[in-house]
Amino acid sequence: MLDTYKMRDHDMPKEMRVLLETYPREAWDAHPGFKEKTRHWLAAHSAFRQIAEQVRLDTEAVINKDIALDSYAGRLSYFGGNLVGSLHGHHGWEDHSYFPELSAADPRFDAGLELLEQDHADLDQVLDDITRKANRVIKLSTLDETQAMEEVGAVLPAAEAIEAFLERHLADEEELAVPIILHHRLRG
Repeated sequence: MLDTYKMRDHDMPKEMRVLLETYPREAWDAHPGFKEKTRHWLAAHSAFRQIAEQVRLDTEAVINKDIALDSYAGRLSYFGGNLVGSLHGHHGWEDHSYFPELSAADPRFDAGLELLEQDHADLDQVLDDITRKANRVIKLSTLDETQAMEEVGAVLPAAEAIEAFLERHLADEEELAVPIILHHRLRG
């Protein structure tokens, strides 16, 4: 079902990963240029991964009748709304503030930043899709439980797509941005 959405299916170009060889992920935490702002940015990414997983797990649970529909609708409203709103805000900030800062520091990586910006546009479509589907389930949960349960099946592939999309995109984003930050001692 992931083929329903436009998602980048190729790796970040090798030339965009050159600084990652010098600044591998496992060494970031010990680097003197790894400052609090970067930790907060990575923590936001971790939270997005966790919330996306929770939305998928809750959707699977209601399908398997492990949680009640009304409980699911509340959780979907809370976690789904949090995920969608937070991702839109976060990606908007990255596109308009963070990525230009990285580009100014090291324009060699502009092609990678452009790929990440396109990912944001593609993810917006997935977020809009799950929003429509989730809102339908939430509304129907108080009107027609049978129809709402039928609609839950449409939420699952969107939840799976968001989780898969974030896994790839956030890892690429982190592995491009953090080495630039460390190399140029940005965000201190």
